[in-house]
Amino acid sequence: MKLTDKQLGMDRAISRRDFINGVAAVSAASAVPLGALAADKPASAADYPPLRTGLRGNHPGSFEVAHELIWQGRTEWGPVIDADADLYDLIVVGAGISGLAAAHFYRQKHPDARMLLLDNHDDFGGHAKRNEFSLDGKTIIGYGGSQSMEEPSNYSRVVKRLLRDIGIDIQRFEQAYDQEFFHRFGLRGATFFDQATFGQDQLVNYCLLDPTVFLPAAATEISARQAVAQMPLSENARKDLLRLLETRGDHLHGVPVGEQWDYLYSISYREFLERHIGISNAEIFALFQGLTLDTGASIEESSAGTTIGYLGLPGLLATGLADSGNEPEPYIHHFPDGNASIARLLVRQMIPGVAPGSTMDDIVLADFDYARLDEKGSPVRLRLNSTVVNVTHDGALQEASQVTAVYVRGGQAYRVRGKFCVMAGNNAMVPKICSDMPTVQKEELALATRSPIIYTSVLLRNWHAVQKLGVGYMVSPGAYYGMAMVDFPVSMGGYVFAKSPEQPIILHMERFPKGNDRNASLREQILAGRRELYATPFASIERETRTQLAGALAAGGFDPAEDIAAITVNRWAHGYAYERSMERGRQRHGRISIANSDAGGVAYVSTAIEQAHRAVRDLSGL
Repeated sequence: MKLTDKQLGMDRAISRRDFINGVAAVSAASAVPLGALAADKPASAADYPPLRTGLRGNHPGSFEVAHELIWQGRTEWGPVIDADADLYDLIVVGAGISGLAAAHFYRQKHPDARMLLLDNHDDFGGHAKRNEFSLDGKTIIGYGGSQSMEEPSNYSRVVKRLLRDIGIDIQRFEQAYDQEFFHRFGLRGATFFDQATFGQDQLVNYCLLDPTVFLPAAATEISARQAVAQMPLSENARKDLLRLLETRGDHLHGVPVGEQWDYLYSISYREFLERHIGISNAEIFALFQGLTLDTGASIEESSAGTTIGYLGLPGLLATGLADSGNEPEPYIHHFPDGNASIARLLVRQMIPGVAPGSTMDDIVLADFDYARLDEKGSPVRLRLNSTVVNVTHDGALQEASQVTAVYVRGGQAYRVRGKFCVMAGNNAMVPKICSDMPTVQKEELALATRSPIIYTSVLLRNWHAVQKLGVGYMVSPGAYYGMAMVDFPVSMGGYVFAKSPEQPIILHMERFPKGNDRNASLREQILAGRRELYATPFASIERETRTQLAGALAAGGFDPAEDIAAITVNRWAHGYAYERSMERGRQRHGRISIANSDAGGVAYVSTAIEQAHRAVRDLSGL
């Protein structure tokens, strides 16, 4: 049954930030966090960005200037005012983890350096985004972007040293992460078939992705055969799906086991299904289109290696790799706010007055005073809401002794000067900002296309329905979000994760839009997905969020109007960097060097840190 907007709770007084033709439109309701969500701390949503709800990530006001630069070719921003008379030792463009790490590394080499970091968003951290809520006097923390430190024992010495320098002990997460939580409450993986796609809402307690790749979920209690029998599919599709789920033995005929991973990364998931499982059913292909998640592409463009090995799509048991014995590290290295705490630790270390404390634990609940980020006289200043549109050398490239950066803030153009500059933002923007770069370098930087992502944090007043249905991780092959899960159960620094279904909890939901042309190139699918993001208002995303949860959790008594307390949509039009070599693009250009995970071609926090270190090293000989 299709629910009305009122039944969904669309009339409830929650914060809604939207944009019309690229201009922010903020309703009166957004002046407070969410009706009952009055902040139980000195900060408010007005002066503490993590408390802001509605559209976050690339929020209204963060991208308009950049789009004028890129899409309209605008180069004039009116009279340029000198922001201050200082000559900074280093200017960093982009205050995400890579930009913050670059400032950290530069300060280690030059302890007395004066640095200015500029970022176009209203919060620091880049994709390491903290989502914070306050409900009935309780603080609930989630993440809206960069999620976890993945297999940190394999990090390079550079990354391990930085983590150690800012006080992170990787072993701490073994106690902070409640690894028995999902078992204790019987939370398993599930698959939700939505009414709009499959003709009925049907939740099956069997997951078409392996949830244990990311969560220590409870074991599935029904067999593949029992699960498939419950799925709203045709008889032929059920037979093909069951064959895929039950096939055992090495079906990668002619490919030595030692070469099978390389082979799987060389073919698409669709090719794997056709060539090695013998599936040609269009219904099965359509089923898996919504489950490619992080790849940001169709099964025709997503590699079998990524979908099977990283995401957990079915097929591993049909290879010679099923018993390889290479168990990955547990996916537990996660602060309550994801990697936002890494950014907070870096900021606090460089600007001590911004927050109290000195440990990885106390950073979780530390009160950040954003007014202290950009204080005159501070050796490190971090300036938000500032979109850099031009960085040039003052004089001929080989003779210049400094660079000038122009940024736009509140419609006014400002000028700052520095001896050096690290470009640590979206690398695809660099050719437009640093227009005098060599053509070959600009061409490679322009290819740093990122896949679009929506990470939505849904605050529930309680999670009785979740426990009753036993759903901790849910994939949805046809619905708006491809995946939803109970947030990671992490308690540290005085912050305590929900201990019972009566307490509020965050559901994390993910969408990777890619357009409707499954045979389009990866780049074309990314661009189509990005167009969707910018064209979709918050109200539409909210309606999709409520509708999907209402359909999936209805049997557990879930009421979207009553049970949803808040929704924060983290919209990342430029999300995951997809893998490519960027050796030419990241070369130093005079007094300007290039950082960001784009420069490493892989969207990992470790890559962002490594590229920051290299960027600073590139400047060391000047």
